[in-house]
Amino acid sequence: MTQAIPNEYPGLIPYLSIRGAAQAMEFYRKAFGAEVAYRINGPEGRLGHAELRVGKACFMLADPCDANSHMAAAPEHSSAISLYLYVEDVDTCFAQALTAGAEQLMAPQDMFYGDRSGMLRDPYGFVWNLASHVEDVAPDELERRAAEMFTQPPPGTP
Repeated sequence: MTQAIPNEYPGLIPYLSIRGAAQAMEFYRKAFGAEVAYRINGPEGRLGHAELRVGKACFMLADPCDANSHMAAAPEHSSAISLYLYVEDVDTCFAQALTAGAEQLMAPQDMFYGDRSGMLRDPYGFVWNLASHVEDVAPDELERRAAEMFTQPPPGTP
C-alpha cells in the first residue's frame, strides 16, 4: 500500500540547490561519509537530483534549474539556516570535513544540552552543525544548565 510519508524518509528533508552539485556531492561523500542513495543526471552535465544519506539522515541536492524557484546558495554569504547532522564520532567527522575543504566556525565541544557539537561552513555556503549525543539530560537539569549559561558573559568579553 502506498504511504503518504514513505518509511525510508523523515518528514522533513533539506533540499540544497548548489552550482556544481556533482562536485558538492563528492565533497559531502568525503566530508561526512555520505552515501548516494539516488542520482538523476540532468542536461548539460548538471545534476538533476540526488539523495544522500549519512546514518539515519537524508538530504537532497541538485544544480539550480531555471524551470523552478531553486536558487543556488552563495558561498560568500551566510545562510539563513543551518543543518544539524548527528554522526557517530563528531571529532573524526569534523576533521574529515576540514580536510575536504570546510571552514571551521566553532570547534567541537561538549554542550550543556548533552551533545558534543561543532560548526563549519562547507565550500558552497551552507553551515553545518555536526554532533554526537554524549549525555542524556533531564528537562529540569537542561533548564538549570541553560539558565546558568545565559548568566555568563559572552566569550571574549572582559
